[in-house]
Amino acid sequence: MQALADPPPTPPEADYLLHLYITGATPNSMRAVRNIKEICEQHLAGRYELLIIDIYQQPDLAQREQIVAAPTLIRVRPLPRRQLVGDLSNREAVLISLGVPRPHGSG
Repeated sequence: MQALADPPPTPPEADYLLHLYITGATPNSMRAVRNIKEICEQHLAGRYELLIIDIYQQPDLAQREQIVAAPTLIRVRPLPRRQLVGDLSNREAVLISLGVPRPHGSG
């Protein structure tokens, strides 16, 4: 008789919960995905959860969130909620929107 395995531990809740709404594999969408992943790994490593939502595949979510342009990044957590539209190539603007302290020596 085999013993039942313990359920896997629930991972701790990430400090940052981000939703990136994209429009398929367009150049702007792919650039936004690449940029936000790089930014998160550099500045939020181990402290973020990123959900990438294609509004073509999940139009109901886009409508519920009132997404009118894509790519759109929404910082769900921490509050207050913030939204940023574009390919996320302006890293300083992204860091400000996320509420991430700017690295020393920048500016």
